[in-house]
Amino acid sequence: MPNARNQYKILFLEDEPVIGRVISRSLGAEGFEIDVAINGLIAKEKIESNNEYDLFVFDIRTPIISGSQLYEYLEKERPELMSKVIFATGDNLNKATKEFLDRVKRPFVTKPYTPAQIKSLILQTINQNLSST
Repeated sequence: MPNARNQYKILFLEDEPVIGRVISRSLGAEGFEIDVAINGLIAKEKIESNNEYDLFVFDIRTPIISGSQLYEYLEKERPELMSKVIFATGDNLNKATKEFLDRVKRPFVTKPYTPAQIKSLILQTINQNLSST
């Protein structure tokens, strides 16, 4: 649900600072509230602190806790959040990554992606979640 300012709040797990800045600027300019975590531990702490995120975009390969490990944590501890996850990866040809994406059946975008591509996937996923509630 949009917040009081009619914005969606999104947590990006992204360890590449340039991507984090581009996403924050471009999607922020379009009315999204963007929170970037540079590793999975920071993202996990943000989720556990009960911030109300409308969506999560997890880079699959990140330091300390990977996006795939963070998703597995959600599966066990916060299954109600699993439908809010989108993945980003530059490694979708890797066998383990491909098997993971096939197993979880969540939307994903391949790096490099444009702000327009990720925005489209974000809106699609949010709309699907809204229509299923």
